[in-house]
Parts: sequence; C-alpha cells; structure tokens
Amino acid sequence: MKISHYYNPVHTVQGRDSLNELHGLVKENFPENCRILILAWSDRVFQLEAMKKLEKDGHQVQNLCFCQSNPTVEQLYDAYCRTREFSPQLVIAVGGGSVMDVGKSLCCLYGKEIEDEDGLRRLIQEKAFGKPQARWIGVPTTAGTGSEVTCWATIWDPSRDVKRSVESQDNYAFAAVADSALLEEMPLKLAVSSALDAVAHAAESYWARHSNMVSRELALGAIETVMGNMDRLLEGDKTALDEMSKGSMLAGLAFSNTKTTACHSISYPLTMHAGIPHGTAVSLLLAPVAEINEEAVEQKERLYKALGVSDVKELDARVKDILTRGGFPVTLSQWNIKKEELRHLAELGITKGRADNNPVDLDPEKIQAILEKIYE
Repeated sequence: MKISHYYNPVHTVQGRDSLNELHGLVKENFPENCRILILAWSDRVFQLEAMKKLEKDGHQVQNLCFCQSNPTVEQLYDAYCRTREFSPQLVIAVGGGSVMDVGKSLCCLYGKEIEDEDGLRRLIQEKAFGKPQARWIGVPTTAGTGSEVTCWATIWDPSRDVKRSVESQDNYAFAAVADSALLEEMPLKLAVSSALDAVAHAAESYWARHSNMVSRELALGAIETVMGNMDRLLEGDKTALDEMSKGSMLAGLAFSNTKTTACHSISYPLTMHAGIPHGTAVSLLLAPVAEINEEAVEQKERLYKALGVSDVKELDARVKDILTRGGFPVTLSQWNIKKEELRHLAELGITKGRADNNPVDLDPEKIQAILEKIYE
C-alpha cells in the first residue's frame, strides 16, 4: 500500500472582501515598524484602504509597480536593484502570477551581493538561496496561477532560450489572501485563460508521478469547481469569479506538492517564442497529453467526471469550445507558428522537473507528435 505525504504551510484566506484581514495578519505576525514592500500590478493597488492602513500602522512601506507578463531575468534583476537598499522584511505581492513570481523571487535574493544579471542567472541555476531573508504574502488579482500557495517562481530567459525556476522549500508564503472582489477588473479573455490554467494545474497534479492522496482530492475539487462554473464565467456572471478564486487556490494547493507535467513543460516555448498566453497554451495541450497518459492515470474515470466529459475526444471539444467563446485561436497555425518550427519547439519542450514528472516518458518525437495534433 502506497504511503501518502502532503505538506503546505501557507495560511490561506479566501472569499470576497477577505483583503480586509490583511491588516490583522501583518499586525499579529510581523514586528512594529516592519519594512514592507508592496509589489503590485498597478498604481491603483496602493490606493486600496488595506494597503494605506499598513503605513498608518507605522510600518515603513515602499511601493513598486511591476506590470510586465512573464518576468525575465533582466526584469527581476531590475526589481532587486530598486529595492535591495530598502531590504524589506515582508513583501506583499498583489497581482497575477507574474507579480507573485517576482515577489517571491525577491525574498530569495535579499541579503546577497548580486553584481549583474549573469550573477543572478548563476544564483538561480545553483539554487544557492539559503533561508530567505524576507517573508511574503500573496494577494492574487487573477484566478489561475495558484502561485500564492507554491514555493517556486517562473523566471523567463528568452535571450538564453530557457525558462528558469526560483524554488526553495523555505519560501512558501506566510499567507495567501484570495479576495474575489479583486478579480472584477479582469478582462474576460484573461479570466478564461487563467481559469484554464487552474484546470491544467489540477489535471497535471492528478496524474503526476509525485501525486498523493491529498493532492488528488484537491485536484478533483479544483477541476469540478472551475469547469462547473465555466459557462457562467463565459456568460459574464460576476458571481462565478468567487468560484474561480476557490478553484484556483485548490489547484495551487494540489500542485504545490506535485509540480506540473507535460502540458506545462511543452507549453513554455509556445509562450516564450510564439506569444501564446500561458493558460491558453497549457489548455490546448490538455487533451493530447491526457491521451498519451491515459493508460497510466489512476482512476481516470474520476478525472474525466470532474472535467465534465466522458473521454479525451469530448475533452478536446470542450476545451476548444471554451477557448473559442473566450476569443482565442485554437490551433498553432492560427497563432502563426510555422510547421517547420515544430521540431525546435518540441526539443525545447523537455523541461527538467516537469517533463520527467509526467507518468509517461517523453522525448522530442512524442512532443512533436503532440504539437502536430494541435497544429491545424
């Protein structure tokens, strides 16, 4: 009998208007006159009462906007240079996955002398972070990444043709505050792409080699929550946003223990080189990857039931319908990828820690076959 282990230390707070609890979390758990960096996707975040209250409480606050998607090594180094003298004790990252990736990465960098971008690359590659000098709190403004409850961050390095990962078991957030009221500014396309990212996180967690009993149950709950409310989201029903917030957090808790697999591994070059939004790229890969994994998936019927389909063919049709209604192209050719590029993209699709976590072994030939299935 397989013994199952699950661990996640993040204090989770979820629900509409839960941002009001941020003040109490900080007051009870961090020192007076704490140095706090608020890293946010927009200047508007700094005007929220919950943020202004931190300064009123006597904390030293530095505000920094980070509005780029898919943060690069260069952008992370710039954020580090702009905040290292302040040397925050707490980072509050308010935004989507990109903001949280930068926020949690910064916690691993403070207290270290990083002379240039190559020095940062070496630090990430060697994973010589030690115990982070700062703690962080994640406040998502999208519903899909689950980054607020994981201990790793994706940092892109297109000039070197690689995706890098900043990860440390000591760098889980102190808390995650998922206030669904913050999701109301999301454009529909972003909401749909993000929701599908959460579905991919959960499905991949369910079949991952490192899956466990708790992560599988969390994954199924996440999928049922998101897919069961997807039509309401597409119809513009704002009450569906709280369900997306719940589903995203559940998916994050699931894959925080398992990491992702082939869908994410293969998707990275599609995002980095072809500009396909991350959630769209991974969702396009869900059905073809599910097909190659099918015989290796434990209790696959439970997974298909949670997805609201009976087989891979129905899953493919359902995902493409959601993407079409969300305004996304559903083939690689429609994303202006040339067929002769598929081999190179397949070779880049082997990501350590993701491809080798897939229940079925992958190689460039198998990945190219998967890409050809979604080409046209």
